[in-house]
Amino acid sequence: MKTFVNGLLRLRRGPWEALATVLIALGVFMLMQPFALILFTYSFLVTLIGTVMFIITSHFPE
Repeated sequence: MKTFVNGLLRLRRGPWEALATVLIALGVFMLMQPFALILFTYSFLVTLIGTVMFIITSHFPE
């Protein structure tokens, strides 16, 4: 966990791409669940943030 946080603070590609991937997966899950309308409402925004974050962090150094 310490190396993950250290990678985030040093702007390394691996941890930031992992976080962006989790956000994309969370947004898709929020889109497909049938129980809470508020989750469905914000699903596109979460997916969009994760996608833009992934595109930006793909330019970070390894």
